[in-house]
Amino acid sequence: MIKKIGRSSSCGKPQAKTRLLQARKFLELASIAESDAIGKMESESASVAVSNAVLAGIAASDAACCFRLGMRPRADDHHQAESFLSQIEGGRKAAAYLSELISLKDSAQYGVSNVSNSDMKIAMRRAAALLEFAQSIYDSN
Repeated sequence: MIKKIGRSSSCGKPQAKTRLLQARKFLELASIAESDAIGKMESESASVAVSNAVLAGIAASDAACCFRLGMRPRADDHHQAESFLSQIEGGRKAAAYLSELISLKDSAQYGVSNVSNSDMKIAMRRAAALLEFAQSIYDSN
């Protein structure tokens, strides 16, 4: 039985596919910024990479929830999505990855200093893992 946790909205496979494609694009943009951060030594690009990685992770989480639960979180607190993900088989690890990404959100998107390259690498790995998780759910349908 699916447990509704906080504010949510109904969604299905069409919305899940849209969010999955958006997640992929956010991760592509994050990869471009990551390359600039590493190759061109542009420290501001690390924050841009993390910001897009966070958006990719959130979109991938939405996709997984729409595919499996038929609903997605809509609260202002993005951490609510972790409870939704945890209801999906194999979702506890995805929830932990999303938690790590969300913990970087404020510093990447609103901070006055740039995030570190090591945080950027973690964010990129976590976003990629969330996208892979959502894609695996899509592929199993």
